Amino acid sequence: MKKYFITGLLIWIPLAITIWVLKLVFDVLDQSLLLLPSQLHTEYWLGFHVPGLGAILTVVVVLLTGVFATNFFGAQLVRIWHDILHRIPVVNSIYSSVKQISDTLFSSSGQAFRKALLVQWPHPGMWTIAFLTGTPGGEVARAIPADCVSVYVPTTPNPTGGYFVIVPRKDVVELDMSVDEALKYIISMGVVPPSSPGRDGG
Repeated sequence: MKKYFITGLLIWIPLAITIWVLKLVFDVLDQSLLLLPSQLHTEYWLGFHVPGLGAILTVVVVLLTGVFATNFFGAQLVRIWHDILHRIPVVNSIYSSVKQISDTLFSSSGQAFRKALLVQWPHPGMWTIAFLTGTPGGEVARAIPADCVSVYVPTTPNPTGGYFVIVPRKDVVELDMSVDEALKYIISMGVVPPSSPGRDGG
């Protein structure tokens, strides 16, 4: 009975968590419908709410924004908008920091999280998986030894929290696995090993 019960749990738990996460995402995105006039809400002309319309609206708006920003006229307006935000105190520091991070993470030319590494953490002799985020620059680069790399060490099972550390390049081991595989390995706390050949972190 115990074996059958555990087998059933292993089938239902991932499915239930997946449905819960998707519902949470759709519920959050549905809040974008609040920006529309009440006459355009499905409750007004259908009599009931249609779930998922907010997600569709969000995707459409993001795509149209991308199309608009890639032509000459749109690019000029985006540049003016950026200049305005950079001149507003407090808003400037927040917006600039968030934009730099998002440009680094999502830009096709960015190098953040492009490579999985093994580093000794939290002290020598213990290894964990980390991600290369770049190389130190500015005043930091002048104050540390040459040939260092910036590394993000995620926590498990929630990799959105972690530590930013700077280590000598010679002290990191590059892994022959994709970032997705490394994230799965971290989230599963080492239960789901990477499928690609190479060394496993432990």
